[in-house]
Amino acid sequence: MQISFHGAAGGVTGSCHLVTAGNLRILVDCGMFQGSHELHEDNADDFGFDPSAVDVLLLTHAHLDHCGRIPLLVKRGFSGEIICTAATRDLARLVLLDSAHLHEEEARRRRRHSKQGHSYRPLFDTLDVMNTFDQFGRSARYGQPITLSPNASAIYYDAGHILGSASIMLSVTEDDRTRRILFSGDIGPTERPLLDDPRPPGDADIIVMETTYGDRDHKSLDASVTELYDAIREADARGGNVVIPTFALERAQELLFFLREGMAQGAVQQNLNVFLDSPMAISATQIFRRHPDAMKPEIEAMIRSGQDPFKLPKLSFTRDAADSMEINRLRSGAVIMAGSGMCTGGRVRHHLRHNLSRSDCSVIFVGFAAAGTLARIIIDGATSVKLFGDRIPIKAHIHTINGFSAHAGKSELVAWHQKNHRPDITFLVHGEDDARAAFASHIKADRIEMPTQHQRYEI
Repeated sequence: MQISFHGAAGGVTGSCHLVTAGNLRILVDCGMFQGSHELHEDNADDFGFDPSAVDVLLLTHAHLDHCGRIPLLVKRGFSGEIICTAATRDLARLVLLDSAHLHEEEARRRRRHSKQGHSYRPLFDTLDVMNTFDQFGRSARYGQPITLSPNASAIYYDAGHILGSASIMLSVTEDDRTRRILFSGDIGPTERPLLDDPRPPGDADIIVMETTYGDRDHKSLDASVTELYDAIREADARGGNVVIPTFALERAQELLFFLREGMAQGAVQQNLNVFLDSPMAISATQIFRRHPDAMKPEIEAMIRSGQDPFKLPKLSFTRDAADSMEINRLRSGAVIMAGSGMCTGGRVRHHLRHNLSRSDCSVIFVGFAAAGTLARIIIDGATSVKLFGDRIPIKAHIHTINGFSAHAGKSELVAWHQKNHRPDITFLVHGEDDARAAFASHIKADRIEMPTQHQRYEI
């Protein structure tokens, strides 16, 4: 029996892990490599295994760094079943169609600017994504075994990261020896407003564990929410707008929920014009409403009784580009939530262009900003940035609120690992080397490994 690592091995993107037992090959996740620089070559490279030899793909959740290369896997010969939760399937369709559109746009841009007449092709296109969804099969339900073969089964457990996210316990038998391999997926923090806490199973022989924040904890959620309300009130008192660069999955929905709660409690003004200016976030919010059973019981009860946890008195969903441009006519009293979260593209760049230079406005960052991204440049104290060919001075108030992460911090990761007693081997993945090394010093396992790209282990 063997396990090999073909992504998120020394970094935080591209999750892809392969278990081989006899003639059976089980792939867990097939994510895209992401970052501030062009990674087309990395994503287009060989997988490190033969896609046509993989029997089944188990998907933990719908973030691009876990599902983003599945259409390419299918394009290169994978013909097996893809298994995930129902909510993950709906979100993955949204994410992959959006990604295909971006790849198609990038290919057109490269062809236009090519001096040698190269025929650049997208990594995958919309048709490839549609073909991929023909292979999505059974829907996993938390806690219920799924038979993969006479010698293998899987159980999905709530990971509390995003809607439908899961940790997966894989049981595989070879030569009368059974190994229980637990893939953490991405683990969410505890006590979030919409999702249940992560529910780790016990008694795994082997753990493949994420370490995104293996070296640090987050600010408390309560303090972060208070800071958000304060920043919004202060901008409104100055007569300005608030721009919040927002990730479409989970972060946008949590912010809508907190704004709703804040207005009900009088912590923020009810007359604020709130705009969710992201077609992808709008669609994701609709998917949340479609899967109340994937959220906390109290949120599910709200939705089933006809209440909307994401509804605000003056909330506008702006799908059309023309409606998005109209927002910039408002000089005050607007809270504008738009993607992308790292400001590397999307409509938020237009809103920054109109609001960054105004001292009465605020920009609130509520998510991770990778080095080299526009969000990180602003957070790090730049006095001006270039947007659409213009140099824009930064006079707006800049807030960075770190407690809204969808990832568990170090202490919660340690507690999650301890629920599994003392496994034979723990493989640390989905983390930078410093974070993995720091986390390794806090856990107990007979053996701890930090795999590198394409490294294989006998288990």
